Amino acid sequence: MKIIFALLALTLIAPATAFAERSQVFGDIEVHYNAMSTNELTPDVARTYKLDRSKNRGLVTISVLKKNKLGIGQPVKAELTATAVNLSSQLTNITMREVQEGSAIYYLGDFRVSPPDTLKISVSVKPQGESKMLNVEFQQQFFP
Repeated sequence: MKIIFALLALTLIAPATAFAERSQVFGDIEVHYNAMSTNELTPDVARTYKLDRSKNRGLVTISVLKKNKLGIGQPVKAELTATAVNLSSQLTNITMREVQEGSAIYYLGDFRVSPPDTLKISVSVKPQGESKMLNVEFQQQFFP
């Protein structure tokens, strides 16, 4: 499974961000995020995570890390809500699901998209053990 996780992480991060880090820091909490077309996933990764590969399906990935006493980020569970708004101001609620592989915890949510379009994605995150909601917003372009 570690190989699958590594493939998923590489597949999700590399094409959509050209190796750029996409994260936001809130004190000792770090929220990592990304979005892409599911068509960019390999068939094996899509099958493993039960995702349809399509240019008309988008995928949001979120991971939440909390720094321990040594300052090292450790994966933590979180409650998440996510939405996407397209250029026509159409709102889509994105259902997020938790995936655990070994010590890794991340969240996946897929949704319909009609490329070409640019989506504004908003994610509210409440890390386990925290009382405050953290909000992340970013834009992602989807191409035909």
